[in-house]
Amino acid sequence: MLPPGIVTPALISAIRGQPHLPRGCWYFVAGVALNALNLSAEIPTVFHHVIENGAGSSDTKPGHAEKLEIARKMRESLVKAAAICGLPKSINSLTELKRITAQDLLDEPLRYSPTSRPSELYDVPSSTILHRGQRYFDMIYGKVSKRVMSQMDRSGTEDLGITARLMYGYLLSNTSVLSPSETSYVLLAGLIPQDVNPQLKGHIRGALATGSTVEEVKAVREIIIRICEASGMSRLDGTAQNGWGWKGPIANL
Repeated sequence: MLPPGIVTPALISAIRGQPHLPRGCWYFVAGVALNALNLSAEIPTVFHHVIENGAGSSDTKPGHAEKLEIARKMRESLVKAAAICGLPKSINSLTELKRITAQDLLDEPLRYSPTSRPSELYDVPSSTILHRGQRYFDMIYGKVSKRVMSQMDRSGTEDLGITARLMYGYLLSNTSVLSPSETSYVLLAGLIPQDVNPQLKGHIRGALATGSTVEEVKAVREIIIRICEASGMSRLDGTAQNGWGWKGPIANL
């Protein structure tokens, strides 16, 4: 059984104060890590704290505009997390988040969309969105992007490559709310808890391609590992047949 209430004041203080952590990302990185760990009930604790104390490393009560930005970034991070953690977890996490979000911080259907995804889905030619996704994919994977996509196309079903193109086009390459660097942190937060090193290695390097520094990427990686360890994950030795954790070294720069 997982320990209850892992998001303690001490944990929040530690991740907010992580040296070299990019400003204003700790809360949605934490939210996605908790989502990946299937701990959606812990996300409201993070959200309450950031709404009351701000997104920086020190307490500053945010005004309404900043609160709205915080809420939108948290929601968008959990939407993008569906691409790597699965839709059911994002549904559960966003449901938990809405339950404790003030009405004036919600974006309701058929009104203003900060991402413009409804318009992209119904009004923009799909080729435009898919080409944007391919450009984003090429930026992340660099010189190996064609090889990586070809591996998915030749995985036994080309539908895997099609799925990747759809996710990169309609989800990940939309940077209206989260920047490319912030999106890369979302991907790291979803991958590290799943112990999927082949994909993590690509996205660790891809984070640098979005403009993040080595120190920033390492800081994001560190707070994700800290959250995972607080939830009970550990580094497993090579002989372990059972257990919950990482089977080998966690990819790093």
